[in-house]
Parts: sequence; C-alpha cells; structure tokens
Amino acid sequence: MLKIRLSRTGAPKKAKYRLVVAEARSPRDGRSLDILGHFDPMTDPETIVIDAEKTQGWLDKGAKPTDTAARLLKKAGVTR
Repeated sequence: MLKIRLSRTGAPKKAKYRLVVAEARSPRDGRSLDILGHFDPMTDPETIVIDAEKTQGWLDKGAKPTDTAARLLKKAGVTR
C-alpha cells in the first residue's frame, strides 16, 4: 500500500519536512518513490510547497495520505 506522508530533514531542532510517496511499511526517512513537495513549520507563516499535478496523479493511483499530509494538502488547495 502506498502512503503520502512526511519525511523529516533539516538540522536538530530545525525540522523541515518533505511530502513523499512511500511504501506504508518503509521507515519514515527511508526510501521514497517520489517527492511531491516540502513543508517548513519554522517560518512565519509556515511554508507549504506542493506539486499539485504530481500529487493528484499519485492519489489517482491509489496512494492514501496520512492525517497530517491530508491537512497539508487541504491547506495548499490540492484536495478538498
């Protein structure tokens, strides 16, 4: 099963995240199939950059977003 989820990057205590498509059983920062965008919660306001076309393609293929990823997709206007 494919999941759209966050993968952590950045220095300690300065987290940044990538929105990735990965196999559900792979580790959080493990191998991913595709990078859909990034999210930086440290900026004010928080930065969300998502490739809507790629994301919609993966959603059409059956990838399920996690709760946090779904919130970010909704905030970015990719899904309803």
